Amino acid sequence: MASKLQHLIDGGSNNYDALLVLSFGGPEGMDDVLPFLDNVLEGLNVPDRAKHAIAKRYQQFDGISPINEETRKFITALKKDLLKNNIDLPVYWGNRNWHPMLKDTFKAMQDDGVKNIITFVTSTFSSYSGCRKYREDLYVANETLGSPFKVDKLRLGFNHPSFIEAVTSRAKDAIEGFGSFDEKETIIFFTAHSLPLSMAKNTKYVAQLKEASFLVASSLRAKNWELIFQSNNASYGEPWLEPDIEEAIKGLPSRGYKNLVIVPIGFVCDHMEVILDLDVEAKAIAKEKNINMVRANTVGDHPTYISMVTSLIQERLRGDSNRPSLGVLGPSHNYCPPDCCLSGRSGPTKPSLCQAEEID
Repeated sequence: MASKLQHLIDGGSNNYDALLVLSFGGPEGMDDVLPFLDNVLEGLNVPDRAKHAIAKRYQQFDGISPINEETRKFITALKKDLLKNNIDLPVYWGNRNWHPMLKDTFKAMQDDGVKNIITFVTSTFSSYSGCRKYREDLYVANETLGSPFKVDKLRLGFNHPSFIEAVTSRAKDAIEGFGSFDEKETIIFFTAHSLPLSMAKNTKYVAQLKEASFLVASSLRAKNWELIFQSNNASYGEPWLEPDIEEAIKGLPSRGYKNLVIVPIGFVCDHMEVILDLDVEAKAIAKEKNINMVRANTVGDHPTYISMVTSLIQERLRGDSNRPSLGVLGPSHNYCPPDCCLSGRSGPTKPSLCQAEEID
């Protein structure tokens, strides 16, 4: 008998005894930078000179990425919202690439007697790096301890009404920084991390980004907007998603634009790609081209974004059939299909958790 997939949607209630916040992680000093990059670039064909060039970019910030501190703020706000909504779940934090490392967090949960985990990954869009790689990491960490945990993952919130509202709120705040301006001379760049084309083609990354950007632009009643890609600083010889932000900014004067609002919709909090690639490098190019540029804050610990995460947890606890979403793509799945967010690299597919299983 041919096998078939279990449903991708979890329609039943669940009893979880812990919430795991799973993030990318970042260095918090110059001594951390190269070991951190070794973790990030593990298995990739990135020359040492490229790795050291990336490391050099951290020097002007003393090797400190804001992502860990941003994650601490997010967790503090989320704990308060969970308490307000009578959700009694201890919150653990683990990172892919720097301390607190996921494997150490899993060991702490095991020592605390945790069995059933619901995971919130701090990534809002489907990609290998933002979805499957985290699920592979969960598998490895769980297997290392003898698979003591049942692990689920919250669905992606790229088109959740509360995510769109939070991004819109941040964008409005940035636009107000201009004061009086001519709408015809102003454009919004929604930005996200570029990806190799071989990776992007296996995902809904671009489609989801376009949908979310359209929804925010519609909320803002903005006519002039584009989806732009940034942070292609680890390219190793293959084509990546475009248009690139630097080239896009350079082309604005010839198109009649004088004002630029950058909304980093692909990032849920500030990290090096936001503060360096946008606040420093993009801003310098804008100044050179006489473009007035403002950058919207990431959603971070915005109350509406926090409430979205709480509501996604409630969905899985209660087995809610009402799964809010905006636009045409519909709500994301609870369990990923086996071919979800493949890396695009040759070789066998690595095992992962939070995936729909085949049954007879």
